[in-house]
Amino acid sequence: MTQSTAPKASDNYSATEQLIDGASATEQSPRELSTTDQLIQILFGFMTTQALSVAAKLGIADLLKDGPIETNELAQAAGVQPRPLYRLLRALASVGVFAEEDKGWFRLTPLAELLRSDAPNSLRGFIIFMGSDWHWRVWEDLEYSVKKAQPAFEHIYGKPFFEYLPENPAQAKTFHDAMTSFTASVSAALLEAYDFSSVTQLVDVGGGHGHLLTAALLKYPQMKGVVFDATSVVGGAQELIAEQGLEARCTAIAGDFFESVPTGGDAYIMKHIIHDWQDEKALKILRNCQQAMTENGKVLVVEMVIPEGNAPSAGKLLDLEMLAFLHSFERTEAEYRALYEQAGFELTRVVATQSPYSVIEGVRRE
Repeated sequence: MTQSTAPKASDNYSATEQLIDGASATEQSPRELSTTDQLIQILFGFMTTQALSVAAKLGIADLLKDGPIETNELAQAAGVQPRPLYRLLRALASVGVFAEEDKGWFRLTPLAELLRSDAPNSLRGFIIFMGSDWHWRVWEDLEYSVKKAQPAFEHIYGKPFFEYLPENPAQAKTFHDAMTSFTASVSAALLEAYDFSSVTQLVDVGGGHGHLLTAALLKYPQMKGVVFDATSVVGGAQELIAEQGLEARCTAIAGDFFESVPTGGDAYIMKHIIHDWQDEKALKILRNCQQAMTENGKVLVVEMVIPEGNAPSAGKLLDLEMLAFLHSFERTEAEYRALYEQAGFELTRVVATQSPYSVIEGVRRE
């Protein structure tokens, strides 16, 4: 590789303007992408993931929330060098995340709004998790999971994912922040698509910090609720319940859903829980819900349902995450129907939402 005469990374943005102007001077007319171009775009997807994660960690979207900022000022606020930051944002702007207005001035786009930490449907925590070095390392060894049918995570770290997290607080926080972020992004779509007006007591099994349940309670004032999760997690739920002024209608209970779940609910909801487990353990959770609920109770599993055939689906890619990290997989509607049948439920419907997630409804039967 020959040496370049380009400015150093530490040079101010103004020193690079000629380079930028030169790059934009030649207009390229649109052309139909060849199969090679299409495959390269797919291949470069990992670069976009890492660029998004870096921008999320630096808090770039938060810095731009009041309007466009010039790269020098933005770099100073973020504590990085101007030229590398410009290159990062230029790349993200090319896929619709951020937009460059005048030379070196960047602004938010609708996609970039999702990187803001204060956005109602923020994905910032989830994006940071996906780009974290300890998470990324597992994807480097996906071949191991394909060959051995075992989680690459356990091969690398020497223990199951959910045993690793309690022993590694920093990684556990990144993961739980990601799940909270993901829940916030899905909750609005879920509550818009599914009618909870007939539910009296909603139990959120594995409910984390309670974002989904509290959002449901705020929309349905007739309803009461219980957040059920591990001891290390429910403290966050108790704080959120108090913040929302829901102490009279909602409680947080600690426990192990493989042992039992709180009794008396007429609906039990689980988001991103069942997909973490193979059928044997998934059935244990579902049967505990079936035994704890009221006579005409129902279970609401919120997951990505895999479509048949070659239809594109985020769930088909998330299924590879399950392959690499856990002894589990994403399921088709037919697989959920069979699982419900064994657990003592009848699958009554699958309600699609304006998100990759669906509500898989099952009614208790004797």
